[in-house]
Amino acid sequence: MSAYIDTSALAKCYIREARSFDVLGWAAEQSAPVTAALTLVEFRCLLARRRRNGEISPKLEHDALARFDEHVRSGAWFIPHDPRSDYAVARGLIDAFPSLPLRALDALHLAAARSAGTSDFATADKTQASAAEALGFTVHRFY
Repeated sequence: MSAYIDTSALAKCYIREARSFDVLGWAAEQSAPVTAALTLVEFRCLLARRRRNGEISPKLEHDALARFDEHVRSGAWFIPHDPRSDYAVARGLIDAFPSLPLRALDALHLAAARSAGTSDFATADKTQASAAEALGFTVHRFY
């Protein structure tokens, strides 16, 4: 079975920060980890936010986005083509875990991982990790 990576962990492959080398090592052991189509937008937003906050330079933003886009085109990250059913599943996950402050995009990542049939879930988000564990995923925590 394949593994899933959410945007919080995937970003560590392009921006050096705590646990970046752990994520890179984990990703190298996988065969084209799955991520959601929403990662295309969420990663772009993450880069822009970090540039605006002065955390990364405009050059790093440009270079990271270019490398990510190339990796998507080459199939290094597998993005399913029709994620529409994930939205209904994500809505149900929010109801399934009423005590967890699960955000919309986190629920969508979990739904995408379930619909792709992955067994492993990589994240740098503690709340999302708790939900993934409750759903039965083998969770790889990068925080």
